[in-house]
Amino acid sequence: MAREENITHAAESLHISQPSLSKQLMELEQEVGKQLLVRGKRKITLTEEGVLLRKRADEIITLLEKTERELNADSMQIGGEVSIGGDPTPPVLNAAAAIRRTFPEIRFRFYSSDATDVTERLDHGSLDLAVLLTPVDTTKYEYLSLPDSARWGLLLPESSVLAGKAGVERKDLLGIPLILHQRIGLQQEIAHWAQIEIEQLHIAATYNVINGNPAAFLQSGLGVSADHG
Repeated sequence: MAREENITHAAESLHISQPSLSKQLMELEQEVGKQLLVRGKRKITLTEEGVLLRKRADEIITLLEKTERELNADSMQIGGEVSIGGDPTPPVLNAAAAIRRTFPEIRFRFYSSDATDVTERLDHGSLDLAVLLTPVDTTKYEYLSLPDSARWGLLLPESSVLAGKAGVERKDLLGIPLILHQRIGLQQEIAHWAQIEIEQLHIAATYNVINGNPAAFLQSGLGVSADHG
């Protein structure tokens, strides 16, 4: 229904009448004691409580589907789905490929989001494991430290005085507006390399894995992007 943004269209997609759907929604709001929808003249939108309820409902459905697949799996055959959250690093992808070569019935599902969302899904059981960057609270998890190496660089406009340099020095980061990934761990890595506190970085904007496009930020003139590859 939230995708349709219209009760009539949502009712049609669910193959029920519009009055019936409206009644069920009102009963749901009464049951949870919260307003879940903002009803406009042309469309409906979710309230904060509605967004939370939808998120939890998605997690429940994912967990139910995962449980059903596990129950229906052939107990004599090693297979099924392994759900991995976070950004899959090359060691993780290489391990997944090696497992698939030995056990071709195993499927992998990768879920990319921020650390808070990933750890929530890990806690709720909709993810089997997660690949996270430090700092992260590991006290309630079994974990392995994975080797990781990356070359960092700045994405710059051609007009920048830094564009003509063979390499970037620590002092070059001081004072220039930076466009960084929102993950604190990555920001701390840059600050550590520059031998400064993270508060000393001039962060003009941040982005996440979903809507992050450093090139677009750069073209806007908002700042320069520091990223790794």
